[in-house]
Amino acid sequence: EVQLVESGGGSVQAGGSLRLSCTASGFTIDGPDDLDIAWYRQAPGNECVMVARLRGDGTIYVNPSVRGRFTISPDNVKNALYLQMNSLRPEDTAVYYCAVEGGWPDDCTTPTSGYWGHGTQVTVSS
Repeated sequence: EVQLVESGGGSVQAGGSLRLSCTASGFTIDGPDDLDIAWYRQAPGNECVMVARLRGDGTIYVNPSVRGRFTISPDNVKNALYLQMNSLRPEDTAVYYCAVEGGWPDDCTTPTSGYWGHGTQVTVSS
């Protein structure tokens, strides 16, 4: 069974940095299963948004709203996926989720496909 655990969230001032980690079990990140794994976020009252994705073929997608500030990278030793977030802005405040084959749900808390973690809160103050 695939299980995902996010960590690394917290509170930071605008301009600061955080690194989120998604530790996986039951699934090898960037492995032979050819599955997509992605970071999503959802702010109160907003829809679920894909922030960045590592596809099974190795290609990377980064949402234009965070491109140049956020990077996604796998750690094959720890079987983890990182989201490095720099130059954080108040509008980056959200709960961040990690998901395998998560698709494009409207609500991260009620996805209809894939495996999802429970999320980690990121709060950016101005």
